[in-house]
Amino acid sequence: MEPQIALTLAVIALTLVAFMREWASPDVLALSILCLVVALGLISPQEMTLVFRNEAPLTIAALFVIGGALEKSGAVAHIGTMLRQRLGGSTRVSILAFALVAAFFSAWMNNTAIVAVLLPVTLGFARSKDIPASRLLMPLSYASILGGCCTLIGTSTNLLVNGALREMGETPMTMFELAPVGIPLAIAGIGYLVIFGPRIIPARASISGSLEIDMRTSPLYHVLISPDSPIVGKALADTPLADRESGLHIMEVRRRGARVMLPLSKIKVEKNDRFLIAIHRRRGGGARAEELFRQIGAELLSTVDGIISELVVRDEAVIAGRTLAASDFRQNYNCVVLAVHRDGLNITSRIADLPIEGGDTLLVITSRNNLRALEKTRDFILTDLVESETPARQAPKPLNTKAILAWGTLAAVVLTASITDFVHRMNPDFPVVPIHYAALVGALALLWLGVLTPREAYASVDWQVLLMLYGLLGLGMAMQNTGTAVWLARGMAAGASAVVPADHLPIVLLCCCFLLTLVLTEMLSNNATAVMMIPIVVTLAHEIGVEPRPFIIAAAIAASCAFSMPMGYQTNMMIYGPGGYKFTDYQRVGIPLNLICMVVACTLIPIIWPF
Repeated sequence: MEPQIALTLAVIALTLVAFMREWASPDVLALSILCLVVALGLISPQEMTLVFRNEAPLTIAALFVIGGALEKSGAVAHIGTMLRQRLGGSTRVSILAFALVAAFFSAWMNNTAIVAVLLPVTLGFARSKDIPASRLLMPLSYASILGGCCTLIGTSTNLLVNGALREMGETPMTMFELAPVGIPLAIAGIGYLVIFGPRIIPARASISGSLEIDMRTSPLYHVLISPDSPIVGKALADTPLADRESGLHIMEVRRRGARVMLPLSKIKVEKNDRFLIAIHRRRGGGARAEELFRQIGAELLSTVDGIISELVVRDEAVIAGRTLAASDFRQNYNCVVLAVHRDGLNITSRIADLPIEGGDTLLVITSRNNLRALEKTRDFILTDLVESETPARQAPKPLNTKAILAWGTLAAVVLTASITDFVHRMNPDFPVVPIHYAALVGALALLWLGVLTPREAYASVDWQVLLMLYGLLGLGMAMQNTGTAVWLARGMAAGASAVVPADHLPIVLLCCCFLLTLVLTEMLSNNATAVMMIPIVVTLAHEIGVEPRPFIIAAAIAASCAFSMPMGYQTNMMIYGPGGYKFTDYQRVGIPLNLICMVVACTLIPIIWPF
C-alpha cells in the first residue's frame, strides 16, 4: 500500500469517527477535513480551490431560496391545513394522506422545510382527532425522505452526486432519471407504513403528554408592584415569586418602561416594577393568583393568552452548545423552559446549566403572540401553528399571489432544465440550460417579483449544508488523486470474485454497495456517505467491466435511505422529541423499511439500467 493511500484511509477513518461522535458541527468537521487533506499533501492548495467550482452547492443554495419562497408564502401549509380539516379520525388514512403530501413536496424542495411546515399541522391534527402523534410523525419524516429520491432536486445528496459525476467525466443525471426507481420505492415505503404503521409504531406521548401536562393553555398575568408592597427592596430570589414549587414562572420584568435584561437571581424588586407571571404546575396544585397577588402587594393589570409549547432546536441555532443560563434564554426568547427532551429522556431538574444541543426539544411556556417572534429567530422548529385561531375553526385562505408565483417559478426551473436536456439528447446542437443556472435565475426572479426580500432569501439558505458540501468535496478529490478509490474498488472486486461466480458478480456487488452505503449513511451524514462512495462504485464498475450507471443510482438512492437511527437524517431528529420516541423505535420501524428499499432498488436497478 502506498503511503498516500494509507494517509487517505486514515483521514476517512478519522472522518467516520468524528461524524459519529459529533466532535463538532458537520460544517466545521467537513472544512477541517478539507484543510487536513491539503496539509497532508493529498491535494494541493491549487486543487483545493477546485471544490468551489462544483455547481452542486450553488444549485442547492438557489433551491433553498425557491423553497423558502414556497414556505413563506404558505403554499405547503395551505395543503396541510386542508388535510387537517377534511380528514376523519382513521389512523391509516391519516398516515396515507400526510405521507403522500410530504413525499410529493419533498420531491421538489428541501425535505427539512417540508417537515418543519407540516409538523405543527400534524400535531394539531393528532390532538384534534385523539390520535397518538407518534403514529403520524414517523411516517411524515420517512415519506419526506422517500420523496426526495424521486427527482434530481429532491435532496442535496442527488445534486452532490450529480456534481461528482461531472467532475469524474461521467454522464450527469437528468431531472427525472431517479424516478423509475424512486417512485416505486416511495409507493412501497408508504404502503408499508400505512399497512403496518399502526401496529409497529408505538403510541408514545409527546414531552408535554409524558409529563402529564393536560392543559396546554395558561393565562399570563401582568402585575404592578405597589409602593407599599412587602417585597420592595428584597432580592427577587427571596420573595414568593421565586417559588418554582408553586408553579410560578417569571416571564418578564419591566422597570420604568424598559425590560430588565438581568438574570432573575440578580434582580432586586423596586416599587412600580411590572412583572409578567405564569402560574403553571404539573398535575395541578399551582399557586392561586388572587392570593399570591394579595400576599406580595401587587395589582393585576391584565392577562395574556399563554401556551405550553414544544420547540425543536435547530442544529444551527444560536443557543446550540450553550446553557440556558449563559444564553439568557428567558430574556432573549420571552419564554421559560419547563423541561428538555433528549435521547428519549425528559430532563426536568438543573436544566439551567444543561448545554443545549441541536435536536433537543424544549418544553416552554410563553405568550401565544410570541410564537411568531420565535419562528422568525429560525433557531427553532415550532410544533404549534403561529395563527391565533386553529385551522379547525378557520377556513383555509385561497393560495395568494406569492404562492402562485413561487410554484410557477419552481415549475419553470424544472421544465426548463428537463426539456432542454431532452431536446439536446435528440439534437446535440440544441443548447442545454443546466439546473444550477435555471435555479439561480428562478431565485433571482422571486427577488425581482417581491416574493422574497434579499434578507429573507439569505435566511432561507442553510449555510451549514453548503459549507459541509464544499468541505466534503475535498475528501472525494483526495480519494481519486491518491488512487484510494481504485485500491478500495479492486479490493472489493477481488474479494467478491473469490466467492461469487462471474455471472452473478455484478448483482452481488451492487447489493453489497447498496448495503455498505446504507450502513454508512445511518452513521454519517448522507452527503458525506455519497462523497466517499461515488468514486468507489464508479471505479468498481470499471474494474469488473460493466456499466457504472447501476452502481451510481444504487449509491445515490441508498445514501438517502436513513430510517433506522434518529441521527441518520435531520427530519428524524426533528420528530424525535415531539413524537416522544425512544431510540429503539427507529430500529423497530426503520430496519424493515431499509430492507424493503434495498430489495426494491436492487431488483429494479439492473432492469432499468442494465450492466
